[in-house]
Amino acid sequence: MAEAVGGGAVLESSPMLELLNGFVIELRNAGIPVSLTENLDAMQAVKHIPLEDRDAFKYALAATMVKNQSHWKAFETVFEIYFSLRGQEYDLENGEEGRDGDQDDDGEPTPSEDQDGKGRGGGGGPPLSPEEIAQMLFQALLSGDRELMRMVARNAVKRYAGMEPGRPVGGTYYLYRTLRNLDLDAVMQQLMDKARQDRGGELTPLEERLEHDEYENRADRLRQEIEAEIRRRLVADRGVEAMAKTLRKPLPEDVDFMHASRDEMAKLRRAIYPLTRKLAARLQRKRRHGRKGPLDFRNTIRHSLSYGGVPAEPKFRNPRPHKPEIMVVADISGSVAAFARFTLHLVYAISSQFSKVRAFVFIDGLDEVTRFFENCEDIVDAVHRVNTEADVVWVDGHSDYGHAFEVFWEHYGKEVGPKTTVLILGDARNNYHAAQAWIIKELRQKARSVFWLNPEPRSYWDTGDSIVGEYGQHCNGTFECRNLRQLEAFVDNLV
Repeated sequence: MAEAVGGGAVLESSPMLELLNGFVIELRNAGIPVSLTENLDAMQAVKHIPLEDRDAFKYALAATMVKNQSHWKAFETVFEIYFSLRGQEYDLENGEEGRDGDQDDDGEPTPSEDQDGKGRGGGGGPPLSPEEIAQMLFQALLSGDRELMRMVARNAVKRYAGMEPGRPVGGTYYLYRTLRNLDLDAVMQQLMDKARQDRGGELTPLEERLEHDEYENRADRLRQEIEAEIRRRLVADRGVEAMAKTLRKPLPEDVDFMHASRDEMAKLRRAIYPLTRKLAARLQRKRRHGRKGPLDFRNTIRHSLSYGGVPAEPKFRNPRPHKPEIMVVADISGSVAAFARFTLHLVYAISSQFSKVRAFVFIDGLDEVTRFFENCEDIVDAVHRVNTEADVVWVDGHSDYGHAFEVFWEHYGKEVGPKTTVLILGDARNNYHAAQAWIIKELRQKARSVFWLNPEPRSYWDTGDSIVGEYGQHCNGTFECRNLRQLEAFVDNLV
C-alpha cells in the first residue's frame, strides 16, 4: 500500500490514492467543503504518518480537511466507512476476515487462535458460545482492554446480529439485536457487585459513582467497537459508495427546518448562537466599510492645490452609518412554525445591529409579540411565550395571509417608514383566501425594503394554494430559506 520512509509513509499505490480520492468526493457530497489545496495538504500530511496507526491517520486527515467543529461527526462517519475494512477481504458469509487478517506472513496462526485451531478471538474457528462471550465481555469491561473489546465485538456480532449478505437492513437493527443479547445492564450489575466485594462489601457514595462512571465509559467504548464491526461487515457486503450514501446525513447548517428531528432541532439551537456572533460582526464590518458619503467640495478644492488646481483626487464626507429598523412578520402555523422560531432567534440575537426590532406573528389573526422579547435573558423562553400566549387565531386557526396583512396595515402601517425593513416569513399557502397583495405593494412604497423568506423548496412555490409569486412581485426579494446556511446568506441583505 505504501512504502515506509523515515517512520512515515509515501503513498504510491493506486488503490490507496483511489480510496483517498473517493473519500474526498464523499466529504464534498456530505457538504463538507474540501478544496483542492486542502486535498493536497492531506496527501502531504499522511506521508509522515504510519498508515498502521489508524488514529493518527484519521486526525491527520481531519486537521487538513475539517474547519468547523459541527462538521466533525460527518467527517468521522465518512472516515469510518472508507477506512473500516481490515485485511484484503472480509467474508460476510462466515463473519470472518480474509486470510491476510488471520495469519502471519509465515502462515502461523495469529494470537486470536488457540494451538488446536479453534477460534478464540473471531478468527477462522467456530464462533464462541454465549457463555464464552459473556465471560469475555465481563473480563473486557473489568480490565478496560480495547483489544479484548474488539474480540468481544467481533464474536458478539457474529453470534447475535444475524447479518446475511444482501439483506436490506440498517445497522441500527443489528446493533439493537447484538446489545439486547449481551445484556449490558446485567453485566454492569455484576461489575459493581465485584467492586463492592473487592472493597469489603461496601462503597462510599463517591466510590460508587466513580466506579459506575468508569464502567459506563468502558461500555460506551464497547458499543463503539460493535458499531464499527457492524459497519465493516455492511461495507464488505454493500460497498463503500452505497454505505456512504445510506449513512450520509446533512450538516447542521443544511438541516431542513420543516423536517428536522428532535435531535436535529437541538443541534440547530446550539449552532445558531455562534452563527449570530459571526453575522453580527459581519454586519458591523459591512456597515463600517460601506459606500462613501457625499462629495466634500471644499476639501476637494483644498487638495487640488497640490495638483495645480486640478481636482484629481475627489474627497468625500464620511458617511453617517445608521442602524435600520426591522419589523418581522411571521407565520407560526403548522410546519412553518419551526422556521419562524429560528428566524426570530436569529433576528433577536443580532438585534444590536438594528435601532429597533419589532416582531409580529399570525395564523389568521395577528398579534405583536415584541413585549415577550423585552428584558428577556433567554430567547427560548420568549419564543415559548410566543407559541403559547400570542393571540393569533381569528376564526378557525387556518392560515389567512390576507386578513393578517389587513390587521397589520390597519394597526401598524403608519409606523412603517423609510428606515424600516419589513421581513415576512411564511410559505404563502393562503387556503384560497383573498390575497390582499396590495398591502405588500403599499408597504414596499413606504419601507426601506420588503423581503420574503419562504421555507419551502422553490419548486413548490405557486403550487396548490401557494401564492408566493403574487406577493413576491411587490417585494425587494423573495428567498428560499430552508436551513441555517440559506438564512445566513440572506442576512447580508438586511443592511
